[in-house]
Amino acid sequence: MTAPEFVFLPLGGVGEIGMNLALYGFGPPRDRQWLMVDCGVAFGDESVPGIDLVMADIRFIEEERGSLAGIVLTHAHEDHYGAVGYLWPRLRAPVYATAFTAALMQAKQLSEPGAPPVPVETVEPGRALSIGPFTVEYVPVAHSIPEAHSLVISTEAGTALHTGDWKIDDDPVVGAVTDADKFRAIGREGVDALICDSTNVLREGFSASEGEVGKTLETLIAKAPARVALTTFSSNVARIRSGAVAAAKAGREVVVVGRAIARVVGVARELGLLDGIAPFHDEEAFATLPRNKVVALCTGSQGEARAALARIASGDHPRVGLTGGDQVIFSSRTIPGNERAVNGVINGLITQGIGVITDRDHLVHASGHPRRGEVEQMYDWVQPRALVPVHGYPVHMAAQAELARRFGIGQVVTIRNGEMVRLAPGPAEVIDEAFAGRLLKDGRIVLTPEESGVAERRRLAFAGVVLVSVALTRKGDIAEDPQCALAGLPEADETGTPLGVIVEDAAIGALESIPRPRRRDAELVAEALRRAVRAEVNRAWGKKPVCKVLVTVL
Repeated sequence: MTAPEFVFLPLGGVGEIGMNLALYGFGPPRDRQWLMVDCGVAFGDESVPGIDLVMADIRFIEEERGSLAGIVLTHAHEDHYGAVGYLWPRLRAPVYATAFTAALMQAKQLSEPGAPPVPVETVEPGRALSIGPFTVEYVPVAHSIPEAHSLVISTEAGTALHTGDWKIDDDPVVGAVTDADKFRAIGREGVDALICDSTNVLREGFSASEGEVGKTLETLIAKAPARVALTTFSSNVARIRSGAVAAAKAGREVVVVGRAIARVVGVARELGLLDGIAPFHDEEAFATLPRNKVVALCTGSQGEARAALARIASGDHPRVGLTGGDQVIFSSRTIPGNERAVNGVINGLITQGIGVITDRDHLVHASGHPRRGEVEQMYDWVQPRALVPVHGYPVHMAAQAELARRFGIGQVVTIRNGEMVRLAPGPAEVIDEAFAGRLLKDGRIVLTPEESGVAERRRLAFAGVVLVSVALTRKGDIAEDPQCALAGLPEADETGTPLGVIVEDAAIGALESIPRPRRRDAELVAEALRRAVRAEVNRAWGKKPVCKVLVTVL
């Protein structure tokens, strides 16, 4: 009989930042039980036009859902829990989360009409859970959101420490510190594999503290001559609290501008994370407060087009506006891929004479992820037998792998999404592979890239579309000349000939060149016209548009 194995299978979050979804399995190869850790999203960008969210394709575990013992969530960042509401109906396994994550998930569901309710079992940090053949302990760590946790996942075959997102911070403002004694104790119990965050491993030393950022905000807000707008990640309750404390010390009132921050503030107050902080104002109060007595807490630190700050920068916000002499503090870092959007917002503000402060100017942001010194500290505490780097691009994962080898960790396994690693018993190594793809949320629909039409959207963005409609009789006679419509093409070629005329001539010529008996084949006619029109437009313009031909037989 085959001995049961303890395996790790990431479907998202490896070789990328975002879409975290990991599976741990226990049992013989053909009869494993599974535990899902996190179920996150990434946000759509220019590579997937029109797509709101990107998620890991769960078809592997969907086919095995009868063996899925549970879904455990490490914390409430979108890249770790944002896909649960969309994918849980396909799995219907028990979901486990701490109070803040559970409350934020519920608030998010209430804000999305039609979202299915997801039952969540609330977990007390430090408590050991039995979930199928797995024992799971939530271990509090410092991060840029309340109630972030590492997970100790134990089976009869071995134990893994899944760090989740973490850092070392002795002054996190809100939430727990990363407890060295606790991790040393975990290490003494024995850790077969450390599954570790790689995001910040290219940076030397230790991350800045949230407390230090709070002191900087106090100084900047105290010196500001007029209005201050502070933008940060909506879920960063510590930064929200620091901004509120800085505002109070400067004799200013806080106005919340943006639904995402308002939702987080509501949950944080319910759970006591903003105790001692005066109530905030709604955005309607902004215009009534003196310019030197207000701090506007705004969404939009990543340049999101419909978020509060982008609308303020374009003068499009209905209730909040800034003018020359006001200041905006970007208390955040720009996520790779968002640089153009963020720079657009910054340029819009500067054009209006509004001062902009970023982390290039002052210590107004602290990462929630560990630098090299912190990662080495974790190695020293835990003394793992093996390391699997996750949560980073290949350059980050390779850097952590090299760091671990230099530290003396004997087994280092660098993998891709879909590669299955045996963690125990025996050496850690890749033993199998599963499908790991993408799902796209397009409006209200979740579908695969092949089903989404995104590839054609990219072609439309590059070269537009030509629509041709032709009517034929059953005998193959031309009932009327083809009708053409163009979208996204130039009006004329370099000689001044309208492209519409070029398209019509090409369609008529192609149609007339087809013998009448063969015109009875509507598919043949459509394909002949499509090829002729694309070729003629390419000759005149140098690009091939998407071409659609409708043949109607009268």
